[in-house]
Parts: sequence; structure tokens; C-alpha cells
Amino acid sequence: MRNILKKSLLIIRDVCLVNAALILALILRFDILVPSGYIELYKEIFWLYTLVMILVYHSFGLYSSLWKYSATENLITIIISTTISNAIIAVPMFIIGTRFPRTVYLLTWLINIVLIGGVHFGANPKFRRYFYLRRKNGDKDKKVLIVGAGEAGAMVIKELKAHRELGKVPVAVVDDDAQKHGWKICGVPVLAGRAEIPKIVKTYDISEIIIAIPSASQQDIKDIVHICRKVKCTLKTLPGVYEIIDGKVSLNQIRDVRIEDLLGREPVELDSRGIREYIQGKCVLVTGGGGSIGSELCRQIVNYNPLRLIVLDIYENSVYELQNELLRRYPDLDLEILIGSIRDRARMDSIFKIYKPNVVFHAAAHKHVPLMENNPAEAIKNNVFGTFNVAEAADKYGCERFVLISTDKAVNPTNIMGASKRLAEIIIQSMAKHSKTRFAAVRFGNVLGSNGSVIPLFKKQIEEGGPVTVTHPEINRFFMTVSEAVQLVMQAGAFAKGGEIFVLDMGRPVKIVDLARDLIRLSGFEPDRDIKIEFTGLRPGEKLYEELLTAEEGLSATSHRKIFICQPTEIDSDALKKELEKLKYLLVGSNEMLMEFMEKLVPTYRRVI
Repeated sequence: MRNILKKSLLIIRDVCLVNAALILALILRFDILVPSGYIELYKEIFWLYTLVMILVYHSFGLYSSLWKYSATENLITIIISTTISNAIIAVPMFIIGTRFPRTVYLLTWLINIVLIGGVHFGANPKFRRYFYLRRKNGDKDKKVLIVGAGEAGAMVIKELKAHRELGKVPVAVVDDDAQKHGWKICGVPVLAGRAEIPKIVKTYDISEIIIAIPSASQQDIKDIVHICRKVKCTLKTLPGVYEIIDGKVSLNQIRDVRIEDLLGREPVELDSRGIREYIQGKCVLVTGGGGSIGSELCRQIVNYNPLRLIVLDIYENSVYELQNELLRRYPDLDLEILIGSIRDRARMDSIFKIYKPNVVFHAAAHKHVPLMENNPAEAIKNNVFGTFNVAEAADKYGCERFVLISTDKAVNPTNIMGASKRLAEIIIQSMAKHSKTRFAAVRFGNVLGSNGSVIPLFKKQIEEGGPVTVTHPEINRFFMTVSEAVQLVMQAGAFAKGGEIFVLDMGRPVKIVDLARDLIRLSGFEPDRDIKIEFTGLRPGEKLYEELLTAEEGLSATSHRKIFICQPTEIDSDALKKELEKLKYLLVGSNEMLMEFMEKLVPTYRRVI
């Protein structure tokens, strides 16, 4: 009903404009003093003139197009339709001999274009001077469906039309706003809401779908993707509204829909002031700075103006790439890249003595469960004694704040990696009892796309044609994005008083097999038909589900709704040091003896044999 009303108002407006154009043409031709004969002629034919003009405009679709999105094409349409309508009026009048002077027709034509075009484009004067011609071999082009009839959708359509060499033709738009249905954007019709996507894909033989709603919530994106998964199309999206803050969309911003888009997790709200208070103007050290978590920590830390950023890692290639990235983006950043192992106690002591970092984010660790299960001594050297070395140096040289990056695998661990990380937490809590340094740990689950996660493995298996391997049909894990995890780690650091283990809200656990199916569909294939899924059995030390709390731990809230604090556990610091000395001697012994002793040190550790 609203669409009909809008179109009616547009027609009424144009009725006034076309008559005003003819009257103005007569006034200009006769310098205001219009002969009475021509006034009478106008009275006789104005209704026919008006009817012809409006019918021609309507036949060219001028009342079913979203003007502000299609400047050039609609201007051309106005010129063509005005020419045709004037010809329809003028030719019969010339034949019967009852007519206006020739200049009146020319002036009417010009004024119509100026008035109609001016009204339509007055709100959008800066339009690009191009037009789109369909190629004869258009059937070979990839047909694209745009989701979203807003500014971003219009810009995507314009970009696709401007880059014909890509062989992509936008043929339809869907939008949940019913008021836009039946209208056009840049000549592309808005057909229906998102629920009709499968039907439209089949009708128009769509090959690719582009989601162009940067301001949409994660849940909306998830719902749209769920609908799109019913069809076999390549699925792409625009990232977020911040990417097009300058009002422009370019084709290089359009990316494949990623598995992160399906999590439905909303953006993290941060107390930036609290984070800035402990980072701004301070020397910050990130261990394991070349890894997934470490490198993202560095990227976000620089936004809080540290006095100096020190990045420590044993692997030079990753930190070299990070160094180039940070200095390119922040040329004035005081950045120090250090190569070294946290196992090397003397090296750690030297670094802290020279640089005296105020804040430490300890992300260096061995994290791969099956590999560590076969190399338990290496897990303990790195995760336990490496953490002890860094923490001891932080205490010795007066570091203000120390944040350990922990894992949900530290809770009731069934593998040596989880046990070693739980022991690292115990060490941190023990040191917090007698140190001026605020020691804390942050515990969270899997990070999507991180080094060693299942996502890169699944992608590689899909590229190779399958099969995609999943250990068990019921195995599930908690997941969050790298960016979200790091933001919450930094926020938890602001809450640290000493000895806390912070637990991040990971949302609901996700079945790994569901992730595999989603990735297969996002790659344009059908699970179990195009790409097979095989179940290989649980790996050494692996369990079906992860937990975020031990039975002894309870949670208390913080001021942030996604961050909680475990209840502290009693730790005898002197006894712990003696046990760690015994553990050190066992590193050269058998794996069996080492694991048995770890069960003694970490009471919640129960091996899966």
C-alpha cells in the first residue's frame, strides 16, 4: 500500500513538472506575452500531453527505481523517455498543422530534462559519469544476487558494473524492507525478502551471493548465511560498517564468508579507559609475539600508546613479518624485536634487566595436544619452566602486571599439554602471594583460525577434495575469534589485583562436525555428497568436551559481562618449589614417570590411557 502511495505522489509531482515545462517554454519563447491562440491550444491538449508524458515515463520504469542509487542510468532514461514523449506529441501536431512553434518543443524537451532530472538528483549531485551496457555474451557472466538494498548494496552493484572484466553481473537484490520490493537499484530489481533467496537463486540461475549489510548484527548475518546454505552458491560478504566509513565500497573489501561469521557472537564492549591506564606510557613485553594470540595482542596494544613494545619469540620468521606490519602502520612506534627462548633463564633475566617491562603478556607456549602427548618433556620445559622463568624475572625486576594466557584444556586435563598449563596457572597464583607484581591468568577455549586449529586443516582438506577428518561425531569445543579473545584478555588485565584466574564467557560449545559441514558449504560444496566427512577416533589425550572450571572452582562476576573470576585455591608456595625441583630432574627420565609425577602435582589431571 505504501509503495502505491509513493508512486502516486511521484506521478502527481511529474504531472506538475511536465506542465510547468511546457508553460515555461511558451513564456521563454514569447518573452512572457504568450499569444492567446497558443494559450487556447495548450488548454486543448494539456491533458493529452500530460498523459503521454507520464505513460512514457512509467513504461521506462522511472517510478520503480531508487533514484539516489542509480544516477547516470536514470538520467539517460529521462533523456530518452522525454525525447520519445515529445516526439509522440509533436509529430501528429505537425501533420495536422495545429502546433506550437518549433522552438517551444525544443525548449520543452530541455526544460523537462532539467526539471525532472534536477528533482530526482538534487539530493545526490555527485554521481559517477558512466553507464552500463549488457554484453552480447552476457550468458557467460556469473549472475550475482545482492543481499541488502541499502547504500552498501548500491555501491557493490555500481562497482560490479564498473568492472565488467570480472564477468559478474548483478541481476537481483533481496531486502527485508517490503517498501523497497518492486523498486530498482542501478537498474537491478529488488525482488523480495531474505526468505525467498532459494527461490530467486533457482529462478535466475544465481552463481554468487554477496551480503552487503555492513551494519547487520552477527545474528542477522548468521541467519542469512543459514538461508544461503540451502543453495549451491559462492557466498561473499562485506566486513563491517567501519570498513566503509568513508562512504565507499571497493571490490577488494568483498571477502568470502568465514566461519567466524557463523558464530553469532556480538562485538566486545571494552572499558578502554581501564586498559589505557595500565598500558599507555608503559613498556610492554609480549612473549610468543609471533603466534596467533601474541601477534594480535601486539596489534591491539599499539592502539593504547605504549612507551615501548617488546616482542619476544623463538621463531624469527613470524616476528619479522609482524615487525614489518607494525612499522608500516605505526612508523613512530618504539618497537623492539627479540629472539630468544623462554626456557633460557639467563636470557629472560637479561631481557628484564635491560628493558624492565612494566607489563607482560605471556603467550608463549606449546599448545598442540597430540604432539605434546608424544613429547611431554618438551611441553613441561616450555609451558611450566618457561613460564616460571618469565614470571620469576618479572617479580625480580619489579614488573607491575603479568598476564598468563591459559586455556580451557587446563581444566580437569586429560593430556599433558592441559596439565602443563594448569601447573603454569598454579605457579602464577603461588607467586602472586608474595610478589608486588600483579600476576593473573586468563583462561579461554579455542581460537578460530589460530595456528594449529582445525579450521586451516579443514580448509586444506576441502581444497584437496576431501575427505574432511573429524575425530568423533560428538566432539565439541568452545570457540571465539582471535580479536575477541585478545580484547577480553586485555580487559581482564585491567581487573588484575594479583592471583586471579579469569575465565572468559565462551558462549555455547560448537560441534566440530557442524563446523566441518559449515566450511564445506561455504566452499560451495555439499557435505557427504561432494566432500566426504570421515571420523578417525579420538587422538591421544583428547576428550569429547572441554570445561572452563574445575569442581573446586566457583565463579564470581566482574564489571564486564564476559569476564569472570575463579575462586582462588590454596597453594603452599614452598612445597610447590620443592616439587618443581623434583620435576626438573624427571625431564630426562621416562615419559611414564614424568606423567605419573604430573598427576601428583596437578590433582585434577587424569590421563586417558
